[in-house]
Amino acid sequence: MAKSSPLALVLVAVGGAVVGFLAAQTISADASSSSSDAQTAEQTTTADALVGLDNVTLGERMRGEITSGDLLNGNDGSRYDRYVIHLEEGDLVEFSLRGALNGIVALYDDQLQLLSNAPTARHRAEQAGDYMVVVSGADSSSYGPYTLNSRVVEISDSDVLTVDAPLDSWLDNTSRAFTLTIEEAGMYQLEMRSDEFDAYLELEGPNGYYREDDDSAGNLDARISDFLAPGDYTVTARTPYNEGSGLFTLSVEPRELPGDGELRNDGSIAPNDSLNGWYSGQDLTYQVEVEEAGMYQIDMGSSDVDAYLVLEGPNGYYREDDDSGGNLDARIADFLEPGTYQLTARTAYGSDSGLFTITMAPHHLPEGVELRNEGAITPDETISGWFNGEPLVYELELDESSLVTLDMRSSDFDAYLELEGEGVAYSDDDGGSGTDARLQQQLLPGSYRVLARGFSAQGSGLFELEVSAEPTQMQPSM
Repeated sequence: MAKSSPLALVLVAVGGAVVGFLAAQTISADASSSSSDAQTAEQTTTADALVGLDNVTLGERMRGEITSGDLLNGNDGSRYDRYVIHLEEGDLVEFSLRGALNGIVALYDDQLQLLSNAPTARHRAEQAGDYMVVVSGADSSSYGPYTLNSRVVEISDSDVLTVDAPLDSWLDNTSRAFTLTIEEAGMYQLEMRSDEFDAYLELEGPNGYYREDDDSAGNLDARISDFLAPGDYTVTARTPYNEGSGLFTLSVEPRELPGDGELRNDGSIAPNDSLNGWYSGQDLTYQVEVEEAGMYQIDMGSSDVDAYLVLEGPNGYYREDDDSGGNLDARIADFLEPGTYQLTARTAYGSDSGLFTITMAPHHLPEGVELRNEGAITPDETISGWFNGEPLVYELELDESSLVTLDMRSSDFDAYLELEGEGVAYSDDDGGSGTDARLQQQLLPGSYRVLARGFSAQGSGLFELEVSAEPTQMQPSM
């Protein structure tokens, strides 16, 4: 094995993270020391680097935790732990981390030469002997417990993939096909991971089933999560353009469903109801029964897909929403008359698949609040309304020339005001506090329309509209 300088501080950059450790202690310099003395000192120092470290047994799990009391990497402020492990010649080994720590694994030989470093590190040992494993936080703010997993990677030539049995294989500028048999219907997650090329997965099954994925697992790794019926499937592992070779790991695992584990991809939903569904590229429709008129809120949340809701009902009622629920979740909150509505759950775009949850509940207004979504408004009054994507229109009558102030306030959406009539038109977005709207104009006597809405049609929620007017001297323009 190659030797390193005995007085070096070895710093290994991994993206924005750095794993560091002191490779040697300071050695007294003597001008009369011979080259053989220097070589002996070097060998002793590098050997001492492994003395006293905790041992890791290949194939067993090592639990640890990165804390502020661990060794400090002065280059980037991260902390790290060190272990010693014995490897046999020819072993292709893999080290990976599980747990709360956002970390990196690095492997060094007994001469402190870096061999591999990554969230999942792999290396083939050229010689039997002791090696050093370093577990580091990804940066100065990375702390927490971790489990260090290690194993010997056995390259498989099998073309059969089994649930809960990861398979390590080799791709050589082409594709590999595997047979997967699903015995029991349920949710499953397939992953293809590689540190050496961009992974791509295809899955074909009964009744024309087909899914494909490129980077859903992150770091150019592929993942397909879906509800699979019993039957035989073909899993194709490749790169996006069939150009690339190297080691990869293919796995399929059952995925636990939340709640009672039941999926409802159709049927009815009522107030105070909640369901879990699975979107796989096709729109899913539900019937919504509203027995009593009132305010209701329907939410579609998902950590897998960009949720999108469409609600259609009696008398041409139509509402749709993309991100009003936050974090790419969808929300429709509105006043609903009694009747039967159709709710469509889908994604905003693309063909992603994944789990989602839909909830429907009455939306209770603050005590004492009554909604007025249309009609006449008069100076010196404050009303409450509900914006649901469409402008709300109010009539304002002025008997004399007045300085009129309109304030529209909402904590649910970005308010927007419009005023038109008697040959004038005004509008405002954020003239009030924050994203509230304010219009202040001198107006002649006459009839005006006040339009209260959101800056975006996607928002919805409660708002307050305040009207005030002071008499002023104003003459009609000639």
